[in-house]
Amino acid sequence: MSAAMPKIPLHITDTTLRDAHQSLIATRLRTDDMLPLARHLDRAGFWSVEAWGGATFDTCIRFLAEDPWERLRRLKEALPSTRIQMLLRGQNLVGYRHYPDDVVDRFVHAAAKNGVDVFRIFDAVNDVRNMERAMRAVRDVGAHLQAAISYTVSPVHSVERFVKMARELAALEADSICIKDMAGLIMPHAARDLITGIKRATGLPVCLHSHSTSGIASMSYQAAIDAGVDILDTAISPFALGTSQPPTESVVASLVGTERETGIDLLTLREARNACLALRERYGPLIDPISERVDSDVLLYQLPGGMISNLVSQLKEQDALDRLDDVYREVPRVRADLGYPPLVTPTSQIVGTQAVLNVMLGERYRNVTKEVRDYVRGLYGHSPAPISEEIRRRILGDDTELVDCRPADLLEPIYEKMFAQAMEQGFARSEEDVLTYILYPSIAPSFLRGERSAEPIPSVRPGEAVAQMVADVPSVMEVEVDGERFSVRILSVEGTAVTTGIERREERVPKGDIVNGVKSNMQGMVLEVRTSRGATVRKGDTLVVLEGMKMENPIPSPRDGTVTEIYVDVGDVVQAGDVLLVVE
Repeated sequence: MSAAMPKIPLHITDTTLRDAHQSLIATRLRTDDMLPLARHLDRAGFWSVEAWGGATFDTCIRFLAEDPWERLRRLKEALPSTRIQMLLRGQNLVGYRHYPDDVVDRFVHAAAKNGVDVFRIFDAVNDVRNMERAMRAVRDVGAHLQAAISYTVSPVHSVERFVKMARELAALEADSICIKDMAGLIMPHAARDLITGIKRATGLPVCLHSHSTSGIASMSYQAAIDAGVDILDTAISPFALGTSQPPTESVVASLVGTERETGIDLLTLREARNACLALRERYGPLIDPISERVDSDVLLYQLPGGMISNLVSQLKEQDALDRLDDVYREVPRVRADLGYPPLVTPTSQIVGTQAVLNVMLGERYRNVTKEVRDYVRGLYGHSPAPISEEIRRRILGDDTELVDCRPADLLEPIYEKMFAQAMEQGFARSEEDVLTYILYPSIAPSFLRGERSAEPIPSVRPGEAVAQMVADVPSVMEVEVDGERFSVRILSVEGTAVTTGIERREERVPKGDIVNGVKSNMQGMVLEVRTSRGATVRKGDTLVVLEGMKMENPIPSPRDGTVTEIYVDVGDVVQAGDVLLVVE
């Protein structure tokens, strides 16, 4: 009679407080609503709870008027018995570009000090050079270092290539390896082969992270369990499935009585589920049906869960949701042009935003974002496959110097300089405030001064009960405040949009054909005005930079000429079709 198989419990990382709501409701859970749920999660016995990083930092200051550092501290109090895990974008931290090494070091130390126990570090193009500094900083603070491989499928990616990367990460003293399947692409056989290969090559614990978008994740999770995976990422059921992760309760229940039993009590999970149900009802109007359903098209377009919900939101802002299928078709074309980067932040935003622009403007690469130019230059690292000379010339022109070194080697230390600026302007009170300013210099000052307000949680799904109300509301109203006239553009009813457009009447030009007018091609906020009245400009010169869809979008001059009128200033919110300036 053979001896009984030894029990090797499966560990669970619950993602409800980070990736689950990022994938389903564009990261809109508020801290006050998280805390009761966090206390239930703390009693479950998870290996970790992913509760910070990713898009949570951006959303806190941009849309929720919340301090992300304060959120972390409060979550730490609510999760005294559970590791708090964050997602860190390597040299990008929680932003969308590379930051100097001094900022990376200070950010990691501050995150650990405020409550992060596990750092999951990845790079969007799997360039290990972009992960090394953050990995070293995590080792310095003594936290758990989980190095991630951004999983994707393309003509240049393979199990062998990913295993080779895992060896490199192990050599940099990673404590565990995560297979980060952000689009839900990994098939059961690939999960089995990759987990087996990584464990054999490194001897490290392996975590599998996937999304249910394609409907395959649960099958791949079972294959991973059979292959000896150590940790799986799941979400409490009301915030599971669709573009989120498989349900925590289902995975735990499926292993009861087996050698991989998790040890997590289903009755404790039921309490967390009930708390989650209340949140689901409160935030339900933010969940778009597109994000809830199984979509096998993801196997063709490879859009990660958070990217789908954000693309839907972005196209709604542009009043162009009917172009979603066109954008889906354009995404893989842009991705191929750029050398098959995995679609994960920030490359998912880089590729997705460029795809939106290509579709909306009716011409591929007619307008190219700053981030796409930087990517093609090499400022995000090595692309997985070479970018063709034709595409390089189309995007950069003929004279742009390419970068082959570690991109961060080109960056000078900036923390002390930005610290001085923040203190001089009076909006920073701590190291954490300075880091927030460095990461988001365009919106942090107004947030830190207390000038931003939280967007309302809608009470109905967009397009339902408000449709008739919107039809009955005028698009523009005029109001007078202290003798000064303002034009108020009505952009939302019942909280279905983030902002209202309030502008000085005499400084605005309405939509329409203005002779020689240069129009905005999208909804966004003015980050820079790079010209002035009377200035001579050449065709192609950047006149205005808009921030839209989390990217910087330059508005070029359509002709040689002279700037005769400028209708916008930094901080203005403009809509597609608004005239920004006139070049005669």
